[in-house]
Amino acid sequence: MKCARCDRDNREDAKFCDACGASLTYGSNGRNGSAGILGPLDGIRVIDWTMWQFGPVSTMMLADLGAEVIKVESLDGDLGRQFNRVAGASSVMPGGINSYFECLNRQKKSIAIDLKNPKGLEVMCKLAGKSDVFVENFRNGVAERLGLGYDDVIKHNPMIVYGSASGYGPRGPDSNKPAFALTGESRSGSLFWAGPDDGIPYSVGGMADQMAGIMLSYGVLGGLLARERMGIGQKVDASHLGSVMWLGGMRYGMALLTDNAPARIDRSMARNPLWNYYECEDGKWIAFSMNQSDRYWPFICKAIGRTDLLDDERFGSMDNRTEHRKELVEVLDNIFITRKREDWAELFTGNEDIIWERVQDVFDLPNDPQVIANNYIVDFNHPIAGPTKWLQTPLGYSKTPLSTRKMAPVHGENTEEILIDTLGYTWDDIATLQSEGVIL
Repeated sequence: MKCARCDRDNREDAKFCDACGASLTYGSNGRNGSAGILGPLDGIRVIDWTMWQFGPVSTMMLADLGAEVIKVESLDGDLGRQFNRVAGASSVMPGGINSYFECLNRQKKSIAIDLKNPKGLEVMCKLAGKSDVFVENFRNGVAERLGLGYDDVIKHNPMIVYGSASGYGPRGPDSNKPAFALTGESRSGSLFWAGPDDGIPYSVGGMADQMAGIMLSYGVLGGLLARERMGIGQKVDASHLGSVMWLGGMRYGMALLTDNAPARIDRSMARNPLWNYYECEDGKWIAFSMNQSDRYWPFICKAIGRTDLLDDERFGSMDNRTEHRKELVEVLDNIFITRKREDWAELFTGNEDIIWERVQDVFDLPNDPQVIANNYIVDFNHPIAGPTKWLQTPLGYSKTPLSTRKMAPVHGENTEEILIDTLGYTWDDIATLQSEGVIL
């Protein structure tokens, strides 16, 4: 079997290239299971020493791009495997699998090692020596105490890209504080983005983990590019705090430049009622996104059959509509509640002068023709759960398309395979390690 990384011919039953160690077991060279289709990160091996959500999101995105991701777990397994309820929703699936763990760890392999055992640490160091990326999301200092900090790992592989995920960043007085999504969201100011301007923080649904995971994968990709162009390995840091601050984007940028932050506004007091959402007769909602209020006001009045509003002095200009926004929102509420949403949709469809959209929930998305056309949600025949639907990393590559190919691994599923095919251990070595409690 020919290796796509180094072009070496290997025996037909080989799982990894004898020359460069690249996997040969999936598809044409070993990554994505679709013969002849390689992801853009095919040939990249990632050590995923992470748990919960922040780190696993990052490494799953790399796996979606075609990287071989090896999840390193303790002998007890990632704690996410035992996380049975999330925000009041059960995560238990048929066959004892866990939706929380599944949706964060697809496409990966799993090796179970006791890293506190010197022989387990030796396995990890050997694996680092044969990998391109190392990702961890423990509190600052934990990896160092276990002998797996950046300075430790580069002794075995100076060219590695080492991704470190933390709550508050690698420096400063709180760099070693424990953190989860809510702590990052709290410290970053994001709990004051949404909801009425009543001085009460409002939850943003744990977005810090997801955003920080995206940011870390972005950083790792930059590190890989620098390695390719400059011949250097390096450490990449990402945090909840910094990532959610960055997500604030325009809001924070304007505030820092002008000392004037955009206000929190309840929909009933929207400063621009044409940038707002309204309930329809059937209980569904419709949203409008027309920032140039003076430009679009005549068009919306005509479309809803209320040209008489054009003669109402309260609503005659953007400034007037802002001043009388409460009254205008009430007027529009009383209009949109008279028809079902699809009736309004039919009225607005094809009208390029109206910028509108349906307000959907998660269960609307699998049937959305745009979602379907762009493969944002994909069908997957799960070996245990049966037909399922998964969010795909929303990137399109014309020549190296993404593919969803593998469920999250069973705890320690690939331990023996990795030790033998990647690291050169023998079956006798494996038996010894198992008897000594180093591996499962």
